[in-house]
Amino acid sequence: MKTFKLDITKEHCPMTFVKTKLELEKLSKGDILEVVLKEGEPLENVPKTVTEQGNKVLEIKNIQDDIFLVIIEKG
Repeated sequence: MKTFKLDITKEHCPMTFVKTKLELEKLSKGDILEVVLKEGEPLENVPKTVTEQGNKVLEIKNIQDDIFLVIIEKG
């Protein structure tokens, strides 16, 4: 299992999900993707859609003001 990082704080929906999906497609099952994103629409949509696609959200935590870290395990 490897861990990868993706910062999408400068992106807006739907690119937040598109970039997350493209990054997950590069990973092997069981790999971890740590996504840094802003609250609001990205924080609502990215965890929901990656879960719908068979991945697992391990943790969501606030790391700075309106910035969050979403830890995803590739399914």
